[in-house]
Amino acid sequence: MTIDFAPFLPWSALIALGVIAAIIVGLGLWRGVRGAWLRTLGAAALLVALANPLLLQEDREQLTTVVPIIVDRSQSQQIPERARMTDEALAGLKERLARFPRIEPRVVEARDNEMSDTPSTQLFAALSSAIADVPPARIGGAIMLTDGQVHDLPASSQALGFNAPLHGLITGKPDEFDRRIEVIRAPRFGIVGEEQQLVFRVQDDGNSPGTTATVSVRMNGEEIATLPATPGQETPLTFKPPRGGNNVMEFSVAEVPGEITATNNRAVHLIEGIRENLRVLLVSGEPHAGERAWRNLLKSDASVDLVHFTILRPPEKQDGTPINELSLIAFPTRELFVDKINDFDLIIFDRYQHRGVLPILYYDYIAQYVENGGALLIAAGPEHAGQDSIALTPLSAILPANPTGDVEQRAFYPRLSEEGKKHPVTRGLDGANDEPPHWGRWFRTVSVDHPLGETVMVGADNAPLLVLNRAREGRVAMLLSDQGWLWARGFEGGGPHVSLYRRIAHWLMKEPALEEEALTARSTGRTLEVTRQTIGDDPGPARITYPSGKTSELILTADSPGLYRGEIRVDETGLFEIANGELNALVHVGAVDAPEFKAMISTPDKLKPVSDETRGLVRRVAENDGSLDLPAILPVRGLVRVADDERMVIRMTDETILKGVRTIPLFAGFAGVGILLFAFGAMWWREGR
Repeated sequence: MTIDFAPFLPWSALIALGVIAAIIVGLGLWRGVRGAWLRTLGAAALLVALANPLLLQEDREQLTTVVPIIVDRSQSQQIPERARMTDEALAGLKERLARFPRIEPRVVEARDNEMSDTPSTQLFAALSSAIADVPPARIGGAIMLTDGQVHDLPASSQALGFNAPLHGLITGKPDEFDRRIEVIRAPRFGIVGEEQQLVFRVQDDGNSPGTTATVSVRMNGEEIATLPATPGQETPLTFKPPRGGNNVMEFSVAEVPGEITATNNRAVHLIEGIRENLRVLLVSGEPHAGERAWRNLLKSDASVDLVHFTILRPPEKQDGTPINELSLIAFPTRELFVDKINDFDLIIFDRYQHRGVLPILYYDYIAQYVENGGALLIAAGPEHAGQDSIALTPLSAILPANPTGDVEQRAFYPRLSEEGKKHPVTRGLDGANDEPPHWGRWFRTVSVDHPLGETVMVGADNAPLLVLNRAREGRVAMLLSDQGWLWARGFEGGGPHVSLYRRIAHWLMKEPALEEEALTARSTGRTLEVTRQTIGDDPGPARITYPSGKTSELILTADSPGLYRGEIRVDETGLFEIANGELNALVHVGAVDAPEFKAMISTPDKLKPVSDETRGLVRRVAENDGSLDLPAILPVRGLVRVADDERMVIRMTDETILKGVRTIPLFAGFAGVGILLFAFGAMWWREGR
């Protein structure tokens, strides 16, 4: 209760009346006037009545003490045993706090930020959000249920915004250990075929078993190295990018029995293969209109080193001209096809025929070059159907089609076959979707019998026109017409000869984007996009394996002929594995060096400095046998000055909320009138005597 005043006159008037009354009373007392004391009492009663004193009684309700419980649901907490401990400890905490009606627990689950590519455990940010609407005086303490790997620790307890204990309940066991692998230094780009070096490290955290690790290295799905690594020491690796475009390197270390997770036992690194220069050998069997189209196309690309020979004088041409008077350059057959054949990325035979220029054995060398990974393009003309055809040499072992001996001479529109509409070499060529195709006609094709591989373009009566095939490690393409130059000259509007020729060349050199059967994946933020290229039927759903080990299926829908895509929003970060049929792909979602994966063992050491500063308690929630062991809760009043090693201290709040106020006038009604009448009556009585 409190006393307040609601004066009937301004305070200035009451003060003036009080001064006048004091002077009169003072004079009366000084001169000894009868009834002076009674006049004093009457004046005081009148002044009090004019001041109107009130008795105020407040009705207040005691507020609860807010205790935020921050539950760590980051990926390091998704280990099954830790998830079980977390759920059991949370249930136990709720049950214990429910015994104290004045304690209000506020549970907040802290998960990875889906908008961030760098996952980390942000418990203190979650704590700040949880208590943003609560006055600091009402917070009795905070409890963090975590594995201890917290990445937003404040510099001091002053940053918490309240003066109460911070407690940490740690999941996991004290004897945990984990083995992980990480790429320390690696190039982002590398020249194809030239040595590059990267450095990786196997790291053991916790109670390391101290054993030497065996690391397996795969490049584009094929194992390229297996080497030992000492945990904690950097290990160098020398390798060569095998192809242009993206090359995926996968590092994996065997799981050690007893380690807490195998999630971080693999790492990936992407290196962009760059061809320093594309070395092309173009051999034209004779001068013809299409020869310049090939030469102009290859010379227009600054990345192409072109070696071009045209056979102007075959051996059978004998006109008696002395050799020293000829201005022609002798064809260096041995240098090109024996000594330096492996230096070329692509060999093109343009209307070439066997006329004794190349020894018959050299065709076998070319076949071996292809089978060992080389690339060969045959641009055939009428000579390919004759008796001097290179199909009648040892080169026939790698050719996908043998000529029948006939040459079809009639106009036709080159068209894409059903396979060609799906094959990345020919899919989407400008004008291919019209009927007839929106490009010029050709007039000659070489007939072949039962081609192997994929026939992606056809001529008249669906006869094979462009055939692509693999020969062991290498590749062969056959263009069964010499009329491509008509498109280059713009005949009947021309055609996409530049796109077609370049795609053929890049497919021959194993450009990943032109593989007819391929599975690729990429991530944008937390969105995972899967692309499946096939020249077959619907490949079915893709199977996605998450870093935590769980799996899901992704339906792939047709985006264009032979191309299927699918997108999925993922709630984890790390290394994902995508499988479809016999194809597999790896993709890393989020930053490769995210702190969430650098340390996975549980620890009380990170939270302990902040907890000690606030006189809190940090301890594990389970015994070594896995049984739950939660500390008791101790509510106290006032500031917490001493930490308790066995109990979690909660500072109870004294805060209240005002529900209502009752007002009682002290000089109202009969009581006030009675006092005044008594005072004035006493004065009259005294003076009457």
